[in-house]
Amino acid sequence: MQSSTIEKNTARKTRRVLYVDDMRELREVAQLALSSVGHHVECVADGAEAFDRIATSSHAYDIVISDHHMAGLNGIGLVIKLREIGYPGRIAIVSSELNREVAEEYHQLGVTRILYKPVELSDLRALVLED
Repeated sequence: MQSSTIEKNTARKTRRVLYVDDMRELREVAQLALSSVGHHVECVADGAEAFDRIATSSHAYDIVISDHHMAGLNGIGLVIKLREIGYPGRIAIVSSELNREVAEEYHQLGVTRILYKPVELSDLRALVLED
């Protein structure tokens, strides 16, 4: 019986993650850090591609983790579009810096968390596991 409890807890903690960042190296690190602990991770380079993936299946991801500073559709633009289509998952932002007004706008839009770069891998893993 203990074995089935462990299996249920492990399955419950597996998340479907969409990681959005224009820096290839950061996408690769996130992919490795999260998939190595059992999460299903997809990575894209910009907000437009992230939105296209979510728009086709809004329940495909449990959490979207996006950079703020990206060419084209940046983090705030992505979050606004996700809210417009009723994306039901959690959204987190990573950034090297945000001014107070932008951080407040993210909070008004219901962003789960803002992490500041450089992000510790343990913090990234903990973020994904939050309910």
